[in-house]
Amino acid sequence: MFQIVGAMSTHDHVPVRRAPLQWAAAYMLLSPALIAMGLLLTAPLALLVLYSFWSQSDLGLDKHFTVLQYASVFSRASYRALFARSIAISAAVTLLTVVLAYPMAYFVAFRVEKTKFFWLVLLTIPFWTSYLLRVFAWKIILGYNGVINSGLISLGLIREPLAFLLYNPSAVVITLAHAWAAFAILPIYVSLEKIDRELLEAAADLGDGPIRRFFRVTLPLSLPGVIGAAVLIFVPTTGDYVTPTLVGGADGVMIANVIEVQFDKIGDWPLGAALSIATMAIVALLTIAAIRIARASTARVT
Repeated sequence: MFQIVGAMSTHDHVPVRRAPLQWAAAYMLLSPALIAMGLLLTAPLALLVLYSFWSQSDLGLDKHFTVLQYASVFSRASYRALFARSIAISAAVTLLTVVLAYPMAYFVAFRVEKTKFFWLVLLTIPFWTSYLLRVFAWKIILGYNGVINSGLISLGLIREPLAFLLYNPSAVVITLAHAWAAFAILPIYVSLEKIDRELLEAAADLGDGPIRRFFRVTLPLSLPGVIGAAVLIFVPTTGDYVTPTLVGGADGVMIANVIEVQFDKIGDWPLGAALSIATMAIVALLTIAAIRIARASTARVT
């Protein structure tokens, strides 16, 4: 009997070798996705990198290898200021959105029992309308004769409309935070939903109050969802150019607006490509650093 048990335990640790036909079948299943990614993502990105090492002249594209575009991107103070402003606005949007989304996700995960599907459907209502329409709606709300100014004037709190509500970085932050709120709520909700309720009961039995129980159990265990939500918001908002164009004004211009001008208005594709690659590299480095710091903090907490 002991020999049989030993043989069974030894057999359990033997790696399973797949036949070549099984590997071929697996790759065949992956091939449509790999082909689509290669054609729709890798090829345009490779072309963008190629363009960034060329230069623009009056006669058209100069296809000789050069790094002058990158030297211009990192040497000009105006571009560095745009990078800093874009990152600052995206970081503010990420922080505001996560702070606003966490209570909603907590409410649905812990307080709603029978109607969770209904609440999740309500969270997707913003997606029922166009992103552009939502931006225009905030432009009307924050405008000189918008809802906020009209309401404050009718209440007698101000005599003249407030001009600082629109066409500034704050308007960009508010608009983007509203537009991306649902993207933050859903991953945080998933993390909160997976938390074992017995852990919370154990913490309560050991004498932890609601606040201490939240910071010692709930928040650390939900940090993966918070990190995912932050990355999901920070990366795309850094490259947003529609919202700054409509509600940002001169003070709310971001790096994506300059990239759009280089490609569409000026026609300097090499410089636009260099700005795009530099933006992607900076965002990728910042995201990786933030994820590592967050994971290290999570490991210390847990």
